[in-house]
Amino acid sequence: MAREPLIVILGPTASGKTARAVALARAAGGEIISADSRQIYRGMDIGTGKDLDEYGDVPYHLIDIAPAGYKYNLYEYLRDYRAAEADIRTRGRRPILCGGTGLYIESVLNGLALPEVPENPALRASLEGRTLDELTAMLASMKRLHNTTDIDTAKRAIRAIEIEEYYRAHPEAAAAARPNPVKDAVIFGVDIDRDLRRRRITDRLHARIEAGMLQEVQALLDSGIAPDDLIYYGLEYKFITLHLIGQLTFQQMFTALETAIHQFAKRQMTWFRGMERRGFHICWLPQSLTPEEFAQTIIRTTA
Repeated sequence: MAREPLIVILGPTASGKTARAVALARAAGGEIISADSRQIYRGMDIGTGKDLDEYGDVPYHLIDIAPAGYKYNLYEYLRDYRAAEADIRTRGRRPILCGGTGLYIESVLNGLALPEVPENPALRASLEGRTLDELTAMLASMKRLHNTTDIDTAKRAIRAIEIEEYYRAHPEAAAAARPNPVKDAVIFGVDIDRDLRRRRITDRLHARIEAGMLQEVQALLDSGIAPDDLIYYGLEYKFITLHLIGQLTFQQMFTALETAIHQFAKRQMTWFRGMERRGFHICWLPQSLTPEEFAQTIIRTTA
């Protein structure tokens, strides 16, 4: 029996990916593998938009698998993704990869199998105190910066430099990390109008604050997670933490966060368009389709 293709559903934040993936999973006997770099963490629910009630009886994977404060990385994601996909297929179910983290999605589709790169204390010590601009320039001299998340913070940039240095010292590891593209994958994108996306982002931000997002971040701080560790996760956790520790007023926090989420959505779309330039065919379906119509379109397309 021929192996069923991997179905990928991607799109920017606030486009309604989860509801569409759930509708598809119900209709096609599937299970969802999350491709969201922050929904991995337990206790980070409202700010990451897990919306777990949307899944109902549909099984999901790679959500709530690491404690908040942990620095989960791409190596771990690819390892855990492969285990989840194999488990789903072994049980005769259909894997559906859904999310907005372009790095995770593209790395899965490229068939990357990254080696585990250990920490390099001496390198980290030598880079301590460098500005983000200096670290970015250093990383740019070592590789093409497809992945803007590498340079979101100094900590991330140092880790990216650490990985590149490891590859230089271990060419066999770099060779193992070369792409081996997945042949049986079909990619669908949620095509949402820019103005509608912006309205949905703003409305959702208001709703999340009313739902207790500030209290969620305060609880994480109260549990002993350092402010810098929450700021590391960016967006909601960065700006709300800065507000809670007294560095931003509520209005400053809201305005900066709203702007940052709009910019994030734009970067997501830039990544997806880049994927198309790099040879990935994405079938964009209008967001105006109901989740059920979206799912049935995919089923007819992949039959």
